[in-house]
Parts: sequence; structure tokens; C-alpha cells
Amino acid sequence: MAVIPAFFRSLGRLALGCTLVAAFPASALASWTFTDVANRAKQLATERYTAPERAMPEALSNIDFATYESIRQKPEAWMWGDTASPFRIELYHVGMHFTAPVTLNVVDADGVRPVQYDAGQFDFGDIAFDRSSLDGSGIAGFRVLYPINDPGQPELVASFLGASYFQMVGAGQVAGALARGLAVDTGLPSGEQFPWFREFWLLRPGPSDRHLTLYALLDAPSVTGAYRFVIHPGEQTVVDVKAEWFFRNQVGKLGLAPLTSMFLHGANQPPGNQHFRLELHDSEGLSIATANGEWLWRPLNNPRRLAISAFQLDNPRGFGLLQRTRDFNRYDDLDHRYDQRPGVWVEPQGDWGPGQIELVEIPSTDETNDNIVAFWTPARVPAAGESLSLSYRLHWTRDETALMPEGLAWVAQTRRRPGEVRGPDMVRKPDGTVVFRVDFVGGKLPALPEDAALTADISQNGNVEILGNTLRFHPVNGGRRLTLRLKVLDPAKPVELRARLLLEGAPVSEVWSQQIPNG
Repeated sequence: MAVIPAFFRSLGRLALGCTLVAAFPASALASWTFTDVANRAKQLATERYTAPERAMPEALSNIDFATYESIRQKPEAWMWGDTASPFRIELYHVGMHFTAPVTLNVVDADGVRPVQYDAGQFDFGDIAFDRSSLDGSGIAGFRVLYPINDPGQPELVASFLGASYFQMVGAGQVAGALARGLAVDTGLPSGEQFPWFREFWLLRPGPSDRHLTLYALLDAPSVTGAYRFVIHPGEQTVVDVKAEWFFRNQVGKLGLAPLTSMFLHGANQPPGNQHFRLELHDSEGLSIATANGEWLWRPLNNPRRLAISAFQLDNPRGFGLLQRTRDFNRYDDLDHRYDQRPGVWVEPQGDWGPGQIELVEIPSTDETNDNIVAFWTPARVPAAGESLSLSYRLHWTRDETALMPEGLAWVAQTRRRPGEVRGPDMVRKPDGTVVFRVDFVGGKLPALPEDAALTADISQNGNVEILGNTLRFHPVNGGRRLTLRLKVLDPAKPVELRARLLLEGAPVSEVWSQQIPNG
């Protein structure tokens, strides 16, 4: 399985240039709908798959990220810059790893008009190459701009670049985790397919519109797809997604509503060497809400070898990769501001039926690699010739605890350290055990007296001996601190731990679900 570079992490602003060329008479096509895209996807599925072709000079291929970021377009050419709409569109030029040009169309009252690539509108900075070699190049993707923080300044709210990746931010947020259109055969020995959005249609918004609608056509060796995205910028940016897929061939594993993020180290997995950034991640945990009302929090790991976890359930209420730690001092990074990265929450629409949420954790030593993937896998994968439809809402938010139901406590932090024993000389020495400290906060906990009859309901998979556990009142936040001291029985096998707080036998917290990877 490939580790996908996190190219969106610090992309600077690119200005946009485009030329619209009339493709249809105004009377021939005055609208474009999801059905139109679905019909295109259905027809495409009957045809032989054609891989995207590289369309750029060698000089733009062998460049680093900073150089690619320097390729800009002239600000005066932003799409819709001459309209009263608050939205603007910027284009990405092909370059670096983004070698496949996409087709971009604008839909308005006059019909559908393709955006024509014009190399003369791009500024390539100090890159030395023959400009005539740009013939046949194209657009790699685009950004959606909107005045999300300053009423007079359009800023990034959405980006579509590379394969089927897209990313959004809300007010006061810094781009972090990404979403994908589809994940196919992720983590399988046969190798992963990377579907790509080959064509987009942007519906021109009116002066009073505060949302943007766009459609996308997805293609891959085994499946095609039609998408509708309705983007609502705001304090948390929300996008409503409707998708329909058509299967050319049998898929080994289907990942729906996939999310991608980065986790190198955190409170539950301290860095192996001296590092000024105590935590380094775009997301620190997987949150899952089940149909029966149970909530689960799974702190992420950076394992020594590929790790895949599965959580079976029917009709999930939601799941997401979240960033709960908001204390700047835990990251201490003025350049990347991990404390401002949003969590991404998937809210299913309708009944998704039985299946499982999978979490894929990939070993990584580089913060520019996205090594975390989470998605929904239906119990039955459609066969070749069949189709599948799904709708969901994505929330890009820094207020992750607002997602929790009222009255339910959540895990604020998980800390891990080697266990120690104090000898006769009063010197502490490692004893081969592991100690976890888990802080539960919020919900009903602050209103409970210190001596409330709370208990910790703890379970494990049989590969660990729990040597001790304590549950204490936390006088600073009014929550409770659970401390577990345990011994791993077989280091070659993973450890699974679960814990939740009970009051008179009823749960008052989400489930803390911690894995110690094997090895």
C-alpha cells in the first residue's frame, strides 16, 4: 500500500486564470444535473478503462514541493472575479506528482462551457525550461475561495487536487486531514487502486448564494462514479455529498467516505527521540458513533508495521478523524499550527446497512506523508455490472466535542509511559510494564460529586495482564482520570483495551479503545 504525500498541508495561494470556450448553443443546454453525470459514469463503466496520461514537460515533473508552490496564475484572471458572487476559483497547473490534467466545466444560464487551458496566464517563477514545451499541458485541479474570515478577502475553503482527494477548512482553521472520493483495495496484497476525478462541472453561484454546487466524474480500473458536492463555508465548513458508483469489475475491498490524515507521534505514543514538538499529527483519534448510541474513541498509532483495525456495526451514525488537543504548547509549531487543524466528521444520510469501519495505520517517519486512512466498508461489495448509491455530510470542525451527545463524557487525552518500580534505594527503574493515563471530561462528570459511585468498565483481548487500575476525581476539570498498569503477554501480538465509565451500571462516557500494535 502506498503512503500518499500530504501535498495540501501548506499550499500557498495560487491565483487563477481561465478562458471559457462555448461548447454548446445557449438553447441546447441550460442546466446540468446529477443525473447527467450519473449517465456519463454509467456509460463509462461499459468502456475499457484508460489510465490518465501525463501532460507536462519534464522540467515540471522533477521539482520539489516549494518549487511547485511557486507556480502561480495572475490574480486578475480569477474565475468569477468580475461578478458579485462571493466565490472565486483558482486553478492548479500540472506539475510534480500531479501529472494528469482534468477537464473543468462551468455551468450557467447559457449552458456548459469548458475551461480552456492557457499557459500564458501562469507565472512559473524561476523554473528554467522551454515554455513551448507546455503545449498539451493542462489543469491539475482547483481551489474554491470565499471570504470566510475577512468579509473583503476570499480565502481557501476547498481544494480538489490529485486522484480523488479533496480538502476543506472553516473559519480560523488550517488545512490538515483530507477526504477522498473512493478507496479501492486499500491494504490488500494485490495493491491499491487510486480512482481519480477526471472531470468537474462547477455551477456558477449567484450574488446572494452562500453555497457552491459542483459535480465530478470519477474513474478507476474497477469502478466509475458520479458525485455532487454542495459546499457550505462557515465556522465549520460543511459539504453534502451524493454519489453513485458503477462497477466494471469485482472490487476486493470498497472504502466509502474515506478520510486520510497524518499521525507521527502524540501523547499516547511519545517520540522516540528528543523532539521539541511533543505531538505531531493532523488527527489524533478515530471517533465512531453507532446506531445503538455507543460512542467510541480510538487513539491513533504510528505502528512499526502496517496495521488494519475493523469495527463491525450496522448503519453507523457517524465516524471521523478528529484533532481534540487544542493546546498550542503540545505542538509548539508556529509554521504549521497543528492546533488549528480541523477534525473531519462523516455523517451518513439514510440507512447504510451492515458493514464495518476500517482504520489503516501505516508506519511513517515523515510528516509530509499521510499515513492514516479510515472508511466505511459495506458488508456486501457490488459485483461487476451493479451500482451503488450513497449520501453523507462532511463536517470540517475544530469543535469536535460538540459532535458528542449531551451528557456523555469524552476522552480528552491518552498518555502512555513505561511502568516503573521503586527499589530499596528509592530509585525508580523500568519494570517491563506499560502505564496508560486516560482523562475523561465533560458530559455529566462536572456536575457529579467527587465521591460519586463511578466505576471503570475495562475489557481486553486476552493478550495482557492488568496489574492495577485506579479511577480518581480530577480537581482541575471536574472529570475523572483512569490509570491502568499492565503487562503485555506476547509482544508479537497486538493488545486491544476498552474502558468506559459507568454510574449505577449505566454508561456516562464514550468507550476508550486503545491498541498496542504488535512488535
